[in-house]
Amino acid sequence: MVFLNPSSVGTMVDILFLENRAMAKYKSYDYSQGVLIPVSLEEQLMPGTLEFAIHILVETRVNTSIFDSRYGNDETGRLAYDPKILLKVILFGYSRGLVSSRQIERACKENVTFMALSCGQQPDHSTIAGFASSMKEEIKPMFRDVLLVCEEEGLLGGTFFALDGCKLPSNASKEWSGTIGDLTRKKERIEKKVKQLVEEQVAVDRKDDEDEPGRRPSGGGEKRRQTERLLQKAERIERWLRENPPKMGRQGKEIKSNVTDNESAIMVTSHGTIQGYNGQALVDSKDQVIVHAEVFGEAQDLHLIPPVLEGAKENMKAIGYGEDYFVGKTLTADSNYHSPLNLGKCEQEGLDAYIPDKRFRRRDPRFHDEHRQRHPRSDRLTLADFRYQEERDEYRCPQGRVFRLEGKETVYDGVIYRRYSNGRDSCKGCELKVRCIKGKKAKRSTVMIPVGSVLGNLTKAMGAKVDSEWGRRIYHHRMAIAEPVFANIRTFKAMNRFTLRGKIKVNIQWLLYCMVHNIGKILNYGYKYAFT
Repeated sequence: MVFLNPSSVGTMVDILFLENRAMAKYKSYDYSQGVLIPVSLEEQLMPGTLEFAIHILVETRVNTSIFDSRYGNDETGRLAYDPKILLKVILFGYSRGLVSSRQIERACKENVTFMALSCGQQPDHSTIAGFASSMKEEIKPMFRDVLLVCEEEGLLGGTFFALDGCKLPSNASKEWSGTIGDLTRKKERIEKKVKQLVEEQVAVDRKDDEDEPGRRPSGGGEKRRQTERLLQKAERIERWLRENPPKMGRQGKEIKSNVTDNESAIMVTSHGTIQGYNGQALVDSKDQVIVHAEVFGEAQDLHLIPPVLEGAKENMKAIGYGEDYFVGKTLTADSNYHSPLNLGKCEQEGLDAYIPDKRFRRRDPRFHDEHRQRHPRSDRLTLADFRYQEERDEYRCPQGRVFRLEGKETVYDGVIYRRYSNGRDSCKGCELKVRCIKGKKAKRSTVMIPVGSVLGNLTKAMGAKVDSEWGRRIYHHRMAIAEPVFANIRTFKAMNRFTLRGKIKVNIQWLLYCMVHNIGKILNYGYKYAFT
């Protein structure tokens, strides 16, 4: 009799099972073998695709001979990449959200569509970046070439326009922003930290020497590297402070500079606070084609309509229109553009503009319920609750506090006001303060008395125009015209940041983004350049 170990029984069962089962067979593979893949580059650019539209437009309609003067290699020197090739891969890369030159370089080596557009060539990232950032004089003519195609394809209505802006982060950190005083204090803090690190390292080295004389100091490598990095930062700030004066705003006051890109600005957006640029786009309502685009290093839109309209006139003149292109046309823009300067420019150009002020929704009966929810108090004090004493030219509030005339008259929204105030902190502890002062942090109340209006005031006239039934109906179309353009650029195509620095270079990139958008419109609504 033979006794079997239980574990050996299991092994025998497995062997019998494997003997009765059919053996698995797999295809062999060998990574060292060579493979020839027949690829027709032209067939990769299929009609009806964006890459095909970019290829045909750049080859047939965009004048790239304007780059010829850059190169003097007709007799000696290395052959240069054709500007058509570089422009194609940049435009298509941007359309895929590849806004970095290194990403485009990699795509030209790995992606067959990029290989087809570049015709098998592989420009490196420095060539791509240098070409994109140097199109200072060439970018506008190329933008107009694409705009001319839009006109020939019937994509421009030429009667109704919407203006809006999109704030995108730039290749600069907001941590390097501040006034001259802020940056000076930042440098001093860095130098103080460096001094502290040096003292700590000296103490550590002294202790090591006392414990084991003659021994090589241990550790401290990371602290030395940290010290070097901090010293470089301090030197960078100090050098910048020597070379740059304070940055002044439109109000004559100093605003924050930026050590990395001083032409950018800190902007508050729905995506958070960014260091970036304000990209403006004037959009034709028919097929949402951008007729002019430009970036500005300021967040406010109160001064931007004049340069945008002048730029749009130059573009339209270049494709065959006259100086009076905007006469009788309609323009809509949101309340951020409501300013005497912008309204005056619209009137000068003969535009039928609809640009509401900040309080137009309060006057709109359709938003009364919404406004009441935001401001539920109905017992707020009004001007009728203040008693006027004519002989002293002063007002008294229901609590007996005196409001005296302060300063000069103020003009706001076309109305002339006289300001009466009651001194600093005089409303502190008043039981009626919550009914009188709107701001939570306000320390005193001010009574604004309307005493007249500015004759021929554009702001007041615009308010009446937008408040009319026809004005509300016209202004309602603004969002449907402008907002989808930025949704396409920023969200759908992921062209959501700038990789260059300086207004001139960032403006080049913004125009390239807008060219991608316009080529997409030619693809979707045109025919000739998308399917032939």
